[in-house]
Amino acid sequence: MAIADVRTAVIGGSGLYRLFDGGIDASVDVATPYGPTSAPITIGVRAGQRVAFLPRHGGDHSVAPHLINYRANIWALASLGVTAVISSSAVGGVSPEYPPGRLVVTDQFIDRTSARADTFFDQGTVAHLAAADPFDPALRRLAIGALEALGEDFAPTGTCIVIQGPRFSTRAESLWYRAVGAHTVNMTQYPEVVLAAELNMGTVNLSFVTDSDAGLAPAVDDAAADPDAVSAGLVFERLRAAQPRILAAIDGILRALPDEYAPRELIDPEQVRAVLGGPPLPAGNPASAGHRA
Repeated sequence: MAIADVRTAVIGGSGLYRLFDGGIDASVDVATPYGPTSAPITIGVRAGQRVAFLPRHGGDHSVAPHLINYRANIWALASLGVTAVISSSAVGGVSPEYPPGRLVVTDQFIDRTSARADTFFDQGTVAHLAAADPFDPALRRLAIGALEALGEDFAPTGTCIVIQGPRFSTRAESLWYRAVGAHTVNMTQYPEVVLAAELNMGTVNLSFVTDSDAGLAPAVDDAAADPDAVSAGLVFERLRAAQPRILAAIDGILRALPDEYAPRELIDPEQVRAVLGGPPLPAGNPASAGHRA
Protein backbone atom coordinates (compact mmCIF):
# COMPACT_ATOMS: atom_id res chain seq x y z
CA MET A 1 0.00 0.00 0.00
CA ALA A 2 1.42 3.40 -0.98
CA ILE A 3 2.36 5.90 1.69
CA ALA A 4 0.02 8.41 0.06
CA ASP A 5 -2.93 6.01 0.35
CA VAL A 6 -4.27 7.45 3.60
CA ARG A 7 -7.51 9.40 3.89
CA THR A 8 -7.77 10.11 7.63
CA ALA A 9 -5.46 12.11 9.87
CA VAL A 10 -5.28 12.88 13.56
CA ILE A 11 -3.60 16.12 14.59
CA GLY A 12 -2.54 15.81 18.21
CA GLY A 13 -2.72 18.80 20.51
CA SER A 14 -0.91 19.38 23.79
CA GLY A 15 -0.29 16.10 25.56
CA LEU A 16 -0.91 13.90 22.51
CA TYR A 17 2.44 13.26 20.83
CA ARG A 18 2.10 9.59 19.81
CA LEU A 19 -0.86 7.62 18.51
CA PHE A 20 0.30 4.13 17.59
CA ASP A 21 1.19 1.80 20.45
CA GLY A 22 1.47 -1.25 18.21
CA GLY A 23 4.05 0.14 15.79
CA ILE A 24 3.84 2.25 12.66
CA ASP A 25 3.77 1.49 8.95
CA ALA A 26 5.85 4.53 7.99
CA SER A 27 7.34 7.78 9.22
CA VAL A 28 7.67 10.43 6.54
CA ASP A 29 9.17 13.91 6.32
CA VAL A 30 7.05 15.61 3.67
CA ALA A 31 8.81 18.42 1.81
CA THR A 32 6.34 21.28 1.44
CA PRO A 33 6.46 24.66 -0.33
CA TYR A 34 6.03 26.27 3.10
CA GLY A 35 8.91 24.62 4.93
CA PRO A 36 9.03 21.75 7.43
CA THR A 37 6.12 20.28 9.33
CA SER A 38 6.00 20.29 13.13
CA ALA A 39 7.26 16.70 13.17
CA PRO A 40 7.53 13.72 10.85
CA ILE A 41 4.13 12.27 9.95
CA THR A 42 3.64 8.74 11.22
CA ILE A 43 1.24 6.35 9.51
CA GLY A 44 -0.32 3.31 11.12
CA VAL A 45 -3.57 1.60 12.02
CA ARG A 46 -5.79 2.81 14.83
CA ALA A 47 -9.36 1.64 15.54
CA GLY A 48 -9.45 -0.21 12.22
CA GLN A 49 -8.52 2.86 10.17
CA ARG A 50 -5.27 3.61 8.39
CA VAL A 51 -4.34 6.97 9.90
CA ALA A 52 -1.71 9.67 9.48
CA PHE A 53 -0.68 11.30 12.75
CA LEU A 54 0.96 14.68 13.28
CA PRO A 55 1.59 16.35 16.68
CA ARG A 56 1.09 20.04 16.01
CA HIS A 57 3.54 21.16 18.73
CA GLY A 58 6.17 18.62 17.68
CA GLY A 59 6.95 15.32 19.32
CA ASP A 60 8.44 17.01 22.38
CA HIS A 61 6.14 20.05 22.63
CA SER A 62 8.90 22.32 21.33
CA VAL A 63 6.86 24.46 18.90
CA ALA A 64 4.99 27.42 20.41
CA PRO A 65 1.42 28.07 19.19
CA HIS A 66 2.28 31.23 17.23
CA LEU A 67 5.28 29.52 15.57
CA ILE A 68 3.52 26.38 14.31
CA ASN A 69 3.89 26.05 10.54
CA TYR A 70 0.19 25.49 9.98
CA ARG A 71 0.38 25.70 6.19
CA ALA A 72 3.14 23.11 6.01
CA ASN A 73 1.25 20.75 8.34
CA ILE A 74 -2.01 20.94 6.40
CA TRP A 75 -0.38 20.89 2.95
CA ALA A 76 1.62 17.80 3.90
CA LEU A 77 -1.47 15.90 5.07
CA ALA A 78 -3.41 16.88 1.94
CA SER A 79 -0.52 15.76 -0.26
CA LEU A 80 -0.80 12.28 1.29
CA GLY A 81 -4.47 12.08 0.28
CA VAL A 82 -6.07 12.98 3.61
CA THR A 83 -9.69 14.14 3.38
CA ALA A 84 -10.82 13.86 7.04
CA VAL A 85 -8.95 15.42 9.98
CA ILE A 86 -9.65 14.71 13.65
CA SER A 87 -7.90 17.25 15.84
CA SER A 88 -7.47 17.28 19.60
CA SER A 89 -7.03 20.44 21.65
CA ALA A 90 -6.57 21.54 25.23
CA VAL A 91 -8.84 24.48 26.04
CA GLY A 92 -9.76 26.67 28.96
CA GLY A 93 -13.41 27.08 29.88
CA VAL A 94 -14.54 30.72 29.97
CA SER A 95 -18.17 29.83 30.66
CA PRO A 96 -19.46 27.99 33.75
CA GLU A 97 -21.30 25.58 31.41
CA TYR A 98 -17.91 24.37 30.16
CA PRO A 99 -16.14 23.24 33.35
CA PRO A 100 -12.80 21.45 33.60
CA GLY A 101 -13.11 17.80 32.64
CA ARG A 102 -15.67 18.25 29.87
CA LEU A 103 -15.07 17.30 26.25
CA VAL A 104 -16.32 19.68 23.57
CA VAL A 105 -17.15 19.07 19.90
CA THR A 106 -16.29 22.59 18.76
CA ASP A 107 -18.50 24.11 16.08
CA GLN A 108 -17.42 27.78 15.95
CA PHE A 109 -14.36 29.91 16.59
CA ILE A 110 -13.52 33.59 17.05
CA ASP A 111 -10.09 34.53 15.74
CA ARG A 112 -8.00 36.82 17.95
CA THR A 113 -4.59 35.84 16.56
CA SER A 114 -2.27 38.10 14.59
CA ALA A 115 0.29 37.82 11.78
CA ARG A 116 -0.30 34.13 11.13
CA ALA A 117 -0.10 32.86 7.54
CA ASP A 118 -3.74 31.84 7.21
CA THR A 119 -4.41 31.12 3.53
CA PHE A 120 -2.95 29.16 0.65
CA PHE A 121 -4.34 31.70 -1.80
CA ASP A 122 -2.09 34.72 -1.34
CA GLN A 123 0.09 34.36 -4.43
CA GLY A 124 -1.26 34.75 -7.95
CA THR A 125 -4.81 33.55 -7.34
CA VAL A 126 -7.65 34.33 -4.95
CA ALA A 127 -10.16 31.94 -3.41
CA HIS A 128 -12.91 33.04 -1.03
CA LEU A 129 -13.69 30.44 1.63
CA ALA A 130 -17.26 30.19 2.90
CA ALA A 131 -16.44 29.80 6.60
CA ALA A 132 -19.82 30.14 8.31
CA ASP A 133 -19.51 26.54 9.53
CA PRO A 134 -15.75 25.93 9.63
CA PHE A 135 -15.96 22.40 11.10
CA ASP A 136 -17.43 19.70 8.89
CA PRO A 137 -21.06 19.07 9.95
CA ALA A 138 -20.98 15.40 8.91
CA LEU A 139 -17.85 14.70 10.95
CA ARG A 140 -19.30 16.59 13.91
CA ARG A 141 -22.41 14.37 13.82
CA LEU A 142 -20.19 11.28 13.82
CA ALA A 143 -18.24 12.62 16.79
CA ILE A 144 -21.36 13.44 18.77
CA GLY A 145 -22.72 9.94 18.15
CA ALA A 146 -19.43 8.37 19.18
CA LEU A 147 -19.28 10.35 22.44
CA GLU A 148 -22.90 9.52 23.24
CA ALA A 149 -22.13 5.83 22.73
CA LEU A 150 -19.21 6.15 25.17
CA GLY A 151 -21.43 7.82 27.77
CA GLU A 152 -19.06 10.79 27.85
CA ASP A 153 -19.53 14.10 29.63
CA PHE A 154 -19.40 16.39 26.63
CA ALA A 155 -20.85 19.48 25.01
CA PRO A 156 -22.08 18.94 21.41
CA THR A 157 -21.34 22.55 20.47
CA GLY A 158 -18.96 25.23 21.60
CA THR A 159 -17.44 28.50 20.41
CA CYS A 160 -13.69 28.71 20.91
CA ILE A 161 -11.88 32.04 20.99
CA VAL A 162 -8.39 31.54 19.57
CA ILE A 163 -5.69 33.76 21.07
CA GLN A 164 -2.13 34.36 19.96
CA GLY A 165 -0.27 32.78 22.86
CA PRO A 166 1.97 31.58 24.25
CA ARG A 167 0.87 33.59 27.29
CA PHE A 168 -2.43 32.87 28.99
CA SER A 169 -5.21 35.44 29.40
CA THR A 170 -5.50 38.30 31.83
CA ARG A 171 -8.57 38.17 34.05
CA ALA A 172 -10.14 41.06 32.10
CA GLU A 173 -9.57 39.26 28.79
CA SER A 174 -11.05 36.04 30.12
CA LEU A 175 -14.21 37.80 31.28
CA TRP A 176 -14.45 39.63 27.95
CA TYR A 177 -14.21 36.36 26.00
CA ARG A 178 -17.23 35.08 27.90
CA ALA A 179 -19.10 38.36 27.33
CA VAL A 180 -18.67 38.16 23.55
CA GLY A 181 -20.05 34.63 23.41
CA ALA A 182 -17.05 32.31 23.69
CA HIS A 183 -17.25 29.10 25.68
CA THR A 184 -13.61 28.01 25.49
CA VAL A 185 -10.21 29.55 24.76
CA ASN A 186 -7.34 28.00 22.84
CA MET A 187 -4.18 29.04 20.93
CA THR A 188 -4.10 26.74 17.88
CA GLN A 189 -7.47 26.15 16.23
CA TYR A 190 -6.87 29.11 13.92
CA PRO A 191 -5.71 28.97 11.15
CA GLU A 192 -5.49 25.16 11.15
CA VAL A 193 -9.21 24.65 10.52
CA VAL A 194 -9.60 27.16 7.69
CA LEU A 195 -6.43 25.98 5.96
CA ALA A 196 -7.82 22.45 5.91
CA ALA A 197 -11.11 23.77 4.54
CA GLU A 198 -9.24 25.65 1.79
CA LEU A 199 -7.88 22.29 0.59
CA ASN A 200 -11.36 20.70 0.82
CA MET A 201 -10.49 18.61 3.87
CA GLY A 202 -13.15 18.09 6.52
CA THR A 203 -12.19 18.76 10.14
CA VAL A 204 -13.72 17.81 13.47
CA ASN A 205 -12.25 19.11 16.72
CA LEU A 206 -12.32 17.32 20.05
CA SER A 207 -11.40 19.73 22.85
CA PHE A 208 -10.74 18.86 26.48
CA VAL A 209 -11.38 21.57 29.07
CA THR A 210 -8.39 21.60 31.42
CA ASP A 211 -9.04 24.79 33.41
CA SER A 212 -11.17 27.92 33.87
CA ASP A 213 -8.66 30.19 32.08
CA ALA A 214 -7.92 33.20 34.31
CA GLY A 215 -10.93 32.34 36.47
CA LEU A 216 -14.61 33.21 36.19
CA ALA A 217 -14.65 35.64 39.13
CA PRO A 218 -14.07 39.38 38.53
CA ALA A 219 -11.23 39.37 41.07
CA VAL A 220 -9.42 36.88 43.25
CA ASP A 221 -7.15 38.24 45.97
CA ASP A 222 -5.37 34.94 46.37
CA ALA A 223 -4.71 33.04 43.12
CA ALA A 224 -4.70 29.80 45.07
CA ALA A 225 -8.36 30.43 45.93
CA ASP A 226 -9.33 29.27 42.43
CA PRO A 227 -7.99 25.72 41.96
CA ASP A 228 -9.06 25.71 38.31
CA ALA A 229 -7.24 28.91 37.27
CA VAL A 230 -4.92 28.13 34.40
CA SER A 231 -1.22 27.30 34.69
CA ALA A 232 0.98 25.25 32.40
CA GLY A 233 1.48 22.66 35.14
CA LEU A 234 -2.25 22.27 35.70
CA VAL A 235 -2.95 21.90 31.97
CA PHE A 236 -0.44 19.10 31.46
CA GLU A 237 -1.37 17.33 34.69
CA ARG A 238 -5.03 17.18 33.69
CA LEU A 239 -4.21 16.22 30.11
CA ARG A 240 -2.17 13.26 31.35
CA ALA A 241 -5.06 12.09 33.50
CA ALA A 242 -7.53 12.52 30.62
CA GLN A 243 -5.48 10.72 27.93
CA PRO A 244 -7.51 7.47 28.12
CA ARG A 245 -10.75 9.42 27.59
CA ILE A 246 -9.34 11.49 24.74
CA LEU A 247 -7.95 8.44 22.94
CA ALA A 248 -11.19 6.51 23.46
CA ALA A 249 -13.10 9.40 21.92
CA ILE A 250 -10.74 9.55 18.94
CA ASP A 251 -11.10 5.78 18.50
CA GLY A 252 -14.88 6.11 18.58
CA ILE A 253 -14.81 8.73 15.84
CA LEU A 254 -12.41 6.65 13.73
CA ARG A 255 -14.66 3.59 14.02
CA ALA A 256 -17.70 5.64 13.02
CA LEU A 257 -16.03 7.16 9.96
CA PRO A 258 -17.51 5.49 6.86
CA ASP A 259 -15.41 4.46 3.89
CA GLU A 260 -17.61 6.61 1.65
CA TYR A 261 -17.02 9.82 3.60
CA ALA A 262 -16.54 12.76 1.26
CA PRO A 263 -15.72 16.27 2.54
CA ARG A 264 -17.45 19.43 1.41
CA GLU A 265 -16.01 21.15 -1.66
CA LEU A 266 -15.72 24.70 -0.36
CA ILE A 267 -13.01 25.70 -2.85
CA ASP A 268 -12.83 25.05 -6.59
CA PRO A 269 -11.01 21.68 -6.88
CA GLU A 270 -8.90 23.06 -9.72
CA GLN A 271 -7.54 25.72 -7.38
CA VAL A 272 -6.85 23.09 -4.73
CA ARG A 273 -4.95 20.97 -7.25
CA ALA A 274 -2.89 24.02 -8.20
CA VAL A 275 -1.91 24.57 -4.54
CA LEU A 276 -0.92 20.92 -4.19
CA GLY A 277 1.03 20.97 -7.45
CA GLY A 278 -1.13 18.39 -9.18
CA PRO A 279 -2.04 18.27 -12.89
CA PRO A 280 -5.00 20.39 -13.98
CA LEU A 281 -8.42 18.84 -14.28
CA PRO A 282 -9.57 17.96 -17.82
CA ALA A 283 -11.08 20.83 -19.79
CA GLY A 284 -14.84 20.91 -19.46
CA ASN A 285 -14.86 19.19 -16.08
CA PRO A 286 -17.65 20.93 -14.08
CA ALA A 287 -15.36 20.99 -11.07
CA SER A 288 -13.11 23.47 -12.87
CA ALA A 289 -15.74 26.22 -12.91
CA GLY A 290 -14.70 29.63 -11.59
CA HIS A 291 -15.52 31.09 -8.17
CA ARG A 292 -17.80 34.00 -7.38
CA ALA A 293 -15.95 37.30 -7.18
